[in-house]
Amino acid sequence: MAAIYNSRQRDKARLALARTVYGEARGEGVRGMEAVANVVMNRAGAGGWWGDTVLSVVMKPFQFSVWNPGDPNRALILGKFPYQGDAIFDQAWEIAGDAMALELADITGGATHYHADSILPVWARDQVPVAEIGRHVFYRGIA
Repeated sequence: MAAIYNSRQRDKARLALARTVYGEARGEGVRGMEAVANVVMNRAGAGGWWGDTVLSVVMKPFQFSVWNPGDPNRALILGKFPYQGDAIFDQAWEIAGDAMALELADITGGATHYHADSILPVWARDQVPVAEIGRHVFYRGIA
């Protein structure tokens, strides 16, 4: 990632990443949440269209459904803060911290995209998955 964070920016980005991880994969266990964090970090590292910071990546419109206007999870995640009684969110917070410290192993094989295994989006039809973790399928190098 090209960006250097001050402590306030880092806290804001970590909270946004934790909320994304929680909203997208809270039912997938630790590995599933780690995989979503990996995708965010892989996108931030690649830069370009997605942005080059954790915050720009997670807030890119229509990239993570939990942030989409009208998504019922959006209201849920906006009320989440660490250490306020939700053990799964606390795990997401820790994962986000590890990811941003570059201390989270990439279990996705460099993936920059994923979807639930219950659907097959148009963009994934001709792509070869690099990982399947929980109920998500992961891809890299999307053409």
